[in-house]
Amino acid sequence: MTPNVFDTPQLDLLGGQTEPAQTHRLFFALLPDEATCAAFAQVADTLKAGQPGLRARWVAPARYHATVHFLGDHPMLRGDIVQAAARAGDGLQAGAFDWTLDYVASFHGREPPCVLRSSVVPAPLQELWTRLREGLIRAGQGVHLSRTFTPHVTLGYSRGGMLQETPVGPLAWRVERLALVHSVVGQGDYRLLHTWALA
Repeated sequence: MTPNVFDTPQLDLLGGQTEPAQTHRLFFALLPDEATCAAFAQVADTLKAGQPGLRARWVAPARYHATVHFLGDHPMLRGDIVQAAARAGDGLQAGAFDWTLDYVASFHGREPPCVLRSSVVPAPLQELWTRLREGLIRAGQGVHLSRTFTPHVTLGYSRGGMLQETPVGPLAWRVERLALVHSVVGQGDYRLLHTWALA
């Protein structure tokens, strides 16, 4: 998740330098285990070798995830939103399930994301999205929520074209973990604020 556009020093009203502004991002995500990350990375390596025209910015395997719900970008880490989201996560009833990803494609955008997708969305995944959405709305966090769900795992961001839909794998992912994730846009690491085992 881009070079920091705020790296250039900014001047305050007295001509001194101010601290670079930060954008804090919060989202719920499904997290793959190490073996599944390695399988996704192999697909990315194949794309690097076979699609050099993409000139993509590739996601580090440790950051692979599938976003379930986006909770917005904020100028600071909002404790009230974190607490409300944690309540929604605590109240979620969802079990582990199998998800098979079987093709790569692109989404439109300034740097089109190269993504792994599935021909069939498992019913438990759709149900998890719906139940968590309902819990977030009850917790007062409906403002940023999408009305639609297109499950995917982003492998990279293209600077040179878009992928045609291409079969891969199939790659089996046993989905067992949900997390509330915090990131600072332009910085490399994700911070897991809360995690839940799907059981």
